[in-house]
Amino acid sequence: MAELRNCPTCNGFFNYTGLREVCHNCAQKEEDQYQEVYRFLRKRENRAANVDRIVEATGVERELLYKWVRKGRLHPAMFPNLGYPCDNCGRLTTTGKLCEKCQNELKSDLRTLEAAQEFRDEMNRQNRGTYLSGKK
Repeated sequence: MAELRNCPTCNGFFNYTGLREVCHNCAQKEEDQYQEVYRFLRKRENRAANVDRIVEATGVERELLYKWVRKGRLHPAMFPNLGYPCDNCGRLTTTGKLCEKCQNELKSDLRTLEAAQEFRDEMNRQNRGTYLSGKK
């Protein structure tokens, strides 16, 4: 069932069905802007353009570009200087929510935490006393 929401772009009402985050009119405007960006990037001399250059040349909002890259509409394999900001540090990434550096730091922290937990468990096992009963 559809839910009545306000469009975050124009603040108008629309029926949210889970497919689009904006109303029909704003979605159409976004699609027109996407076509403009795609036409710009299809030119051989513009394929290596970065986000700042695309924003300057087309007038499209930076957040829309990030949204399209995140959703896979603009592929970093075809346009190597495109990406979206890492949720942790803001550095551009092309996959996931975290850049490679933040992923490696997180993995390292997890390994350290696991090693500390194993050490604590081992110390608890060693300190556990054994009691013998006098009955045989």
